Amino acid sequence: MSPTDSPGPLDSSLADERRAVIERDAALVRRVRDGDSAAFDEIVKAYMRPVFQVAYRVVGHREDAEDLVQDCFLAAYQYLDSYDADRPFGPWITRIVLNRGANLRRSRARRATEPETDTVSPAPSALDEATRAEARAKLEEVLATLNERQRMIVTMCDVDGMTSSEIGERLDLAPGTVRWHLHEARRVLRRALARFIEDEP
Repeated sequence: MSPTDSPGPLDSSLADERRAVIERDAALVRRVRDGDSAAFDEIVKAYMRPVFQVAYRVVGHREDAEDLVQDCFLAAYQYLDSYDADRPFGPWITRIVLNRGANLRRSRARRATEPETDTVSPAPSALDEATRAEARAKLEEVLATLNERQRMIVTMCDVDGMTSSEIGERLDLAPGTVRWHLHEARRVLRRALARFIEDEP
């Protein structure tokens, strides 16, 4: 390894912090498996905020997100034996949120009624507003066609302002992989929204 390839102080600090989190989570999981339910409360406290953020990004509705969080922590408790204690707990429960959130969105879509906007014709004076509404609707439609990982990545980056490294840490992905998914998602979005972009003054 050349001197330029050697990890710097910041890289070493992040690696130490990541290792400490893995060791903490593994210790808590061992306590839960040994019958200490209070240890799971500690896990919930540690991950409640990031899990809710992911859930909200997936379902887009606070009440649904709260229900999803409860469901996912219950599932995590029930299937804790499948958790690999050598890996971070965060990405593991994030995958549970993504999978169950996708199921919830599909179920909600099947129950959805026709949008009210379809029954109202915009007035000529509201043309710009109607165009913006159409663009927003198109954006939501295209976002829904992305796979869960790409939709989550583009939302974390463009809405939450997270870096590739931060997203990678949350989803247990290499930063380069995050950037590739982000590039692909943005390419799909640009192509679908090209008409609206070209119409901008």
